[in-house]
Formats: sequence, structure tokens, C-alpha cells
Amino acid sequence: MLQDAKHPKLEAVEVERVQTGVRIEKRILKVLKAVAEQKDMTLGDLVEGIVLHAFEGKAPFSAQTLKEIEQFKKLYGLTLSAADSHHLKERK
Repeated sequence: MLQDAKHPKLEAVEVERVQTGVRIEKRILKVLKAVAEQKDMTLGDLVEGIVLHAFEGKAPFSAQTLKEIEQFKKLYGLTLSAADSHHLKERK
């Protein structure tokens, strides 16, 4: 998702951002925040990038970033997978 030789830096595109109150699983958020920090990005920029890649059916992360994510998942105890995504139930 970051600039590299295959993805040269493009001109900045002006957008309008809005504040939102999205609820998200606690450990997922910790991993996302850690990845954003590692890449020196805001959490919002990271999420936007992930979504834009997903909208085009593209993988958002390099092999190296996926390795880093695995480490963060272990650190924060995140064991959920994509298969769990439609079966999550909020703890009461």
C-alpha cells in the first residue's frame, strides 16, 4: 500500500473527509494502529488505502507488511481470520 518502484508517487488528490464513529473489534484496531504507526501514516489514511485497494480487488499490503502484521497480530492476540468476518458477535 505504500509507494515503491512499481507504484510511483502520484500527484495529491484533494478530498473531503468526515468524522465518523465506526465500531471495530478491539484487537483489529490495535493491529491497524500499529501498522499505521510503522508506516508513519494516520489510521484514517491506512483505512482509506485498504478500502481503495479492496474496491479494485487488489491486495493492499506487500509481503513485508504482511509479515509485520503477523507479528502485530501475535503481540495483540488477534486470532480472527477472514472466515470469521460474517460470524462476529459483540460481547455483552
